[in-house]
Amino acid sequence: MKSPIPLTQFPQTNIFRKGDVFVLFGELFDRGYATHLVDQARRAGMEIVGITVGRRDENNALRPLNDEELAAAEARIGGKIINVPLMAGFDLDAPAGGPTPTDLLANMTLESWEADKLDWSHIERCREVGVERFRTSLSEVMRILDGMIPDGRNVYFAHTMAGGIPKAKVFMVIANRIYKGRGARHMSSQTLLDSDLGKLILQNFDEVSANTFRHLIDLSAGIRARVEASGGQVRYSAFGYHGTGILVSGEYRWQTYTNYTQGYAKMRLERIAQEAWASGIKATVYNCPEIRTNSSDVFAGIELPLIPLLLALKKEGGGDWVEAQWQACRDLLAEEYTVEDVLQKIADMQTSDVMRPFYDFSAWPMPNSPGQSDLAIGTSSEITAMHKDGKALISDLLSRLVVEAVGQLIFGESSAPSGPVLWLNHDIVARTLVRTNGASRDALAAA
Repeated sequence: MKSPIPLTQFPQTNIFRKGDVFVLFGELFDRGYATHLVDQARRAGMEIVGITVGRRDENNALRPLNDEELAAAEARIGGKIINVPLMAGFDLDAPAGGPTPTDLLANMTLESWEADKLDWSHIERCREVGVERFRTSLSEVMRILDGMIPDGRNVYFAHTMAGGIPKAKVFMVIANRIYKGRGARHMSSQTLLDSDLGKLILQNFDEVSANTFRHLIDLSAGIRARVEASGGQVRYSAFGYHGTGILVSGEYRWQTYTNYTQGYAKMRLERIAQEAWASGIKATVYNCPEIRTNSSDVFAGIELPLIPLLLALKKEGGGDWVEAQWQACRDLLAEEYTVEDVLQKIADMQTSDVMRPFYDFSAWPMPNSPGQSDLAIGTSSEITAMHKDGKALISDLLSRLVVEAVGQLIFGESSAPSGPVLWLNHDIVARTLVRTNGASRDALAAA
């Protein structure tokens, strides 16, 4: 992508109705973008079908969910789970009798990892084993799913798979220094990517976050052909991240969290959607705003671009509901601080000379730098300390609002998507929230 393509209009079309089928291609977690997307499908009366990544036994062998796990998963999603393990990635795969990539990483130490080399021919065989395992299981899932979809029904596949960090002790220390380290504890993200460890991680990110979308599109071709031949339509969506447009000095400007190592896989995800779209398949990657999730909490400072959403809410409508959100945020801060104090800290960071080079969309994802890390991580730490409770943050409240808006926008836009890659910036997110939750009569009329 040469420039971000924002969604600027509220979706106007809805093809989904009672009896249509919504397939969540990934497990549902309490903190994440998919929660409200599932809610939207449920409100439309769609049948909800989920999959599972499975679980590992004491020998690291992949297994289906047991009865208790399956019941809990089906209760969480509010539908049927196809209990065939679809664990993505190849970090725990290997030819029979051979070491897995994770086994190979176990020998790396903090002193040796930068120079340690991996056997790439063996890694490639592990990757082939993992991909074959995944595609074989996915073929079985599609066979089962085909029998659950009546002719003439519309089908929505929502891809939510992401991640792929191997469980290596040395990486946990490295990650803390790259994503949370300041001063003497800072580590260059480029140093990781230049190492064999980093190259392996990038390959596994590709397999989990991106290539699974291609496998889903390819192996659901039979379902797609049957559904379309019987009068139904099929849609695919995926969650991306490629920076977000937020208010900076009163104007919406693209910005990003640095360093977002998974960004290379997210760009591959975009290309997969573009290729599918060129073949007449309605597949769209929605690049979503930053929020706090179980997985994103490793990235100190990723929550900072979220807080100016408060300004966007006022700019895009205001009203009593918006003022209530501001007040809820005020209530989370210690008595000596105001929301304006928090926003000023973020504004000072955004407009600093240190951050200016990182507003280059064409260079994304850029490696971190000592000055950028010090400023972003330091600002994050200072803002956290301004709260009454470090576990009840403004960014938590705003994350829930973003998830609500993103679910509405993705579900609505996917009926008649305008392209294969779209950005959900703070302007459309704020307008959605104001429109949904209430604003002044004049603001609603203007929207």
